[in-house]
Amino acid sequence: MFKVQSHQTRTLSWWYKQRNEIDFEPSYQRKGNLWGDRDKAYLIDSIINGFDVPKIYLTDFTIVNSALNEKSLSYSVIDGRQRLESIFAFMADEIPLNDDFVYYANPSIKVGGKYYSDLKVNQPDIIESLEEFNLDVMSVIADDVEKIKDLFVRLNKSKPLTGAELRNAMEGIIPDLIRGLVDRPFFKKNIKFSTQRGQDSNAAAKILLIQHRGRFVDTKKANLDKFVKEGTVAEEPEKYIDSAFSAQKIIDIMHDIFEEKDPLLSAQGMLTILFALVREHSDKKDKIRPFLEVFMRERKKNIELSKVGSEDADSEYLAFDSFVKNANDSGGLKSSFDILNSKFNEYLRDVY
Repeated sequence: MFKVQSHQTRTLSWWYKQRNEIDFEPSYQRKGNLWGDRDKAYLIDSIINGFDVPKIYLTDFTIVNSALNEKSLSYSVIDGRQRLESIFAFMADEIPLNDDFVYYANPSIKVGGKYYSDLKVNQPDIIESLEEFNLDVMSVIADDVEKIKDLFVRLNKSKPLTGAELRNAMEGIIPDLIRGLVDRPFFKKNIKFSTQRGQDSNAAAKILLIQHRGRFVDTKKANLDKFVKEGTVAEEPEKYIDSAFSAQKIIDIMHDIFEEKDPLLSAQGMLTILFALVREHSDKKDKIRPFLEVFMRERKKNIELSKVGSEDADSEYLAFDSFVKNANDSGGLKSSFDILNSKFNEYLRDVY
């Protein structure tokens, strides 16, 4: 069952009342809140001033319910999440109009920086043009998540989606396993790098790949995509599940090791190397973070020494800095890990 048709014409005020009946986070969706407040307000500007807004695609469970409706809501977002979130944020008084807003129907009216509630009282004509705007929504009737994922990818082919976002919408078992890793507390609480464009999913995909291969391999986009496609035709999918379970155990240990929003986890590129270190020395987990603090401090000091041409600069730290820049190459991964592992063993001998 798969059909795309126009939804009955409804105004923004009607959709705002339905906001709690919309699932904004189905598995194939990219992350929300990617737009800054200025971009969100610019969309409101466009609506008020009569500009066109691209279609929004929703899985419509009011026409035909299906097993895809896991949250028992009326709709789920396929494409248009940022637009809906922006509209609802303005109508909930969470963001104002931009300061440079111009009302084309009457430029003499100065309402830049005003919130919805203020405009509702003092400029009802402006708010009416927003509330009565007819949103162009397409209803998608489906009972197969793969067809919805396919639609999402097709709609976004010309848009700058990240590799992680596209992989998330691909078929097979591996996207589900990656999502399972990202749902672990480590990715929710410990990492400090941005996750707005799927950087956490990208890191989890790399971890799963090297865990499944049992060695360091290239973790570039082409290799990750190939890995995901490999899972769609796998005759023994349980092997991928076993790899994900093993990776999960290490990731859970990393959650115990690192602090919340840990500054040691500010760089996504380091995560695969740190995963390998924890996997190698999980029995010494209480010693790993203190070592990494020393390692990062000495590494930073070494960079300053090398800048002034000091003979005291440690060549191993310099080599690590060079290798870690190529942390998506198997050689760069292995070489940087070997140095980190060697320094950890030195630390254990010197301190304990």
